[in-house]
Amino acid sequence: MKTTAINLLKQLIQTPSISRNEAKTADLLEFFLKKEGCQVNRKQNNIWVFGKKQANRKTVLLNSHHDTVKPVSGWTKDPFVAEIQDNKLYGLGSNDAGGALVSLLMVFLYFQKNNTSAYNLIFSATAEEEISGENGIRSILSELGNFDFAIVGEPTQMQAAIAERGLLVIDGTARGKAGHAARNEGENAILNAFNDIQFINNFTFEQKSDCLGEVKVTVTQISAGTQHNIIPDVCRFVLDVRVNEKYTNHEVLEILQKQMKSELMPRSLYLNSSFIEKEHEIVQKVIGLGIKTFGSPTLSDQTHLSCPSLKMGPGNSARSHTADEFIFENEIDDAIKIYIQLLSII
Repeated sequence: MKTTAINLLKQLIQTPSISRNEAKTADLLEFFLKKEGCQVNRKQNNIWVFGKKQANRKTVLLNSHHDTVKPVSGWTKDPFVAEIQDNKLYGLGSNDAGGALVSLLMVFLYFQKNNTSAYNLIFSATAEEEISGENGIRSILSELGNFDFAIVGEPTQMQAAIAERGLLVIDGTARGKAGHAARNEGENAILNAFNDIQFINNFTFEQKSDCLGEVKVTVTQISAGTQHNIIPDVCRFVLDVRVNEKYTNHEVLEILQKQMKSELMPRSLYLNSSFIEKEHEIVQKVIGLGIKTFGSPTLSDQTHLSCPSLKMGPGNSARSHTADEFIFENEIDDAIKIYIQLLSII
């Protein structure tokens, strides 16, 4: 399985699949699964297959994505050439999240041939994860049917993220009144924005998460003014809000808007935090295998799932979106073994 997984990952690396342009890797995955005897479902660049069903078994979704970011500057290798050196497989998407994708796929096929899974399985390879796009996993949730929980494959060093921060990006607009800078007239929108920004800097949300800590609000952009001698009547700023599982994005927006005079406009409200209880059976299995649990600060396709889920996969998040991205070959081998242990009948 390790050899097959790595060979498939090499092909994926050598097939560019930057978000919204994943058709060729979708073709590749579709062909591979059909060759393995699977009945493949496809919608745009999303691929999914259903495993054999057994009565009285819960259903688990095994999901990862096959899109990538654009290559950053600084690559010393060709990002679209799969190259192995010293047990490292280099290439764009090798770590995020090709290693997890091929590992979960191998595990799905393993249980198709060996009826030893404790669960009914669905495998999906989805698009547009890196941009939280409309044509990714969200577009096929109704096609996947009901499932009881999900494992989302992302580079976590095979530790289990049982909570994940949500993301809320807010465009703020503070208003004033234009006037001549040389005279005592007008109302400076920058100062009005500053009052709200100062509030943000000192404000703490009441509910703190054991896994994720406090809701984190950061001012990341600001702009105002047209020329030096005019009091600006508009000041715009951007808030990056990382939400814990104690709040929905809508609740966070309401709390901020009540406290701030600036107009707040969210870019979206659907990238909510996710959380799975430690008492959940899959988490108990994780703990039983001696796997560490943690809260993840980064976003994934978990945000689109309404069922309990955990994020877990080979590779290291610190390597994602970096030059000369790589994954160790043995990380894929270990991941396949751990996934099988986690999903097998005890």
